[in-house]
Amino acid sequence: MADDLRVLTVRQPWAWAIIHGGKDVENRTRSLGPYRGLVAIHVSATLAGADAWNDANVEAALIAAPPAPLHLRRGQVIGVVDLVDEHPDDGDCSPWAMRDHHHLVLTNPRPLPAPIPARGRLGLWRPDDTLTAATRAQLDQEDQRG
Repeated sequence: MADDLRVLTVRQPWAWAIIHGGKDVENRTRSLGPYRGLVAIHVSATLAGADAWNDANVEAALIAAPPAPLHLRRGQVIGVVDLVDEHPDDGDCSPWAMRDHHHLVLTNPRPLPAPIPARGRLGLWRPDDTLTAATRAQLDQEDQRG
């Protein structure tokens, strides 16, 4: 079951911006491989530096959709996205894209109703069966409601 889900650990405020603020590209210094599909967004235990919080895109997202204090939690899976593409910098694919980085193109963000505590890892990692089941259960509940 864990083969159809990957997890990406992201620092705040970027993790919040991916799930709630319209961030459609995650920037990495190298390729994370060929995987395409469902990715759970895990919030790192550490925060990004002050420059991240002063980024114009983050400021605009925070103004447009101010996060509740619970949305800035750390050390938890807070939602899922679909990873649909990954490519080296090709110019201007998104306002969120950084020059000279690999761009992970993310669509369809879905917050989890109850964030799931978890330890993060580097790269695009495979969750254990417990984390996969907990994530899938919340997605299934939301599908049944919607």
